[in-house]
Amino acid sequence: MGSYSFKITGGKPLRGDINISGSKNAVLGILAAAMMIDGPCVLDNVPDISDVRVMIELCRSIGATIEFDGPYTLKIDPRTINTYKAVGPLVSKIRASYYLLGALLARTGKASLRMPGGCNFGQRPIDLHLKAFAAMGAKGADPREIEGGIVTLEADPLVGRKIFLDIVSVGATINVMLAAAKAFGTTIISNAAKEPHIVDVANFLNAMGASIRGAGTDTIRVVGVPFLRGNFSYSIIPDQIEAGTYMIAAAVTNGDVTIHNLIPTHMDPLSAKMREMGYTIEEGDESIRVYKQEGVTIEGTNFKTSPYPGFPTDLQPQAVVLLCLANGMSKMHENVWQNRFQYIPELSKMGAIINCIDRVALVNGVDHFKSATVSAMDLRAGAALVCAALASEGVSYVMDAGKIDRGYENIIDKIRCLGGSIEKVDNMLFETDSEA
Repeated sequence: MGSYSFKITGGKPLRGDINISGSKNAVLGILAAAMMIDGPCVLDNVPDISDVRVMIELCRSIGATIEFDGPYTLKIDPRTINTYKAVGPLVSKIRASYYLLGALLARTGKASLRMPGGCNFGQRPIDLHLKAFAAMGAKGADPREIEGGIVTLEADPLVGRKIFLDIVSVGATINVMLAAAKAFGTTIISNAAKEPHIVDVANFLNAMGASIRGAGTDTIRVVGVPFLRGNFSYSIIPDQIEAGTYMIAAAVTNGDVTIHNLIPTHMDPLSAKMREMGYTIEEGDESIRVYKQEGVTIEGTNFKTSPYPGFPTDLQPQAVVLLCLANGMSKMHENVWQNRFQYIPELSKMGAIINCIDRVALVNGVDHFKSATVSAMDLRAGAALVCAALASEGVSYVMDAGKIDRGYENIIDKIRCLGGSIEKVDNMLFETDSEA
């Protein structure tokens, strides 16, 4: 990952139609959930991205049988699982590997996992997860019992409890929900996260025979069941972050793009802000069209990230690119991760004028971006730099583009079909003097 770059020739408005892939965050949670069930299942609308491929390999490493049946369909049989240990190097590649703690605890009463990896933009401990598992009867959840970076849990049995999450955490909400689905008795998760992919994981488990109510609200009630029957097909929801990224790419290139296979209500936090800035957002049943009417001035505004249904932190870097080309001063408040402005120096190389004070970015609007050679600090920051490069005049290189492929399926093909100029080049080949 990261041995290649994207070469982007900007200045071309993106125009046309595009289809959104299945949700990265949903499918990672659902793949873990599929490890708990007692029969086979089929997943549709699975995006072909590197994070998903890693998660598939991780599930195979514990014995699960997973095969592709066509480009976006997975056939899964967890009955071949033969270990409760996921401690190999794959775990450190993606953060979502921690979902296997809850899934394996539910399946076998035991789970052993190397501490997970993922994007590095702040402290992301799993203490919330461990605290909840301890409350449900798991031994080994005390941080002092973690040896060599490996968490080993055992519950005999796993028992439903009232769990209050100290902070709203997507990861902890899903992990506790997984464990609770097969625990004895009832688990009530209070201060739960409400993101669409949490609802999707709950819907998948319910389709398999679980009893989960309240997903999408701040209180989730899970009545444990002894058996999850499987033998069911399930289709993954569209990816709201991918959809939002293309909405912003269309806007900053002064384009006109209709984005299909999305759920418009999932996009409300972004759509509302883009309308406030002056863009036209037209919603269909499963589509959104983004463009700017002639003569309209795009005005700056203020964003604040917060857990769903607030503005998603995963769209924060892309939204900052949007603010860079707006008139006047804007503010971006990052309220989720304390270190998510690491990409700002890269964006500054492209002419952005941004000052960061703690968790607030003050953005001064500029007329245009300059082409430059920049580096993707993480998945979403990389996507933001792609948007900026598409909006700039001249040739830009976005290095470490492998990080972007973690979350965006066929990004090159999708941008090209909208008229954008983007290609993959080896890091050793591009001309470093291309900076403008």
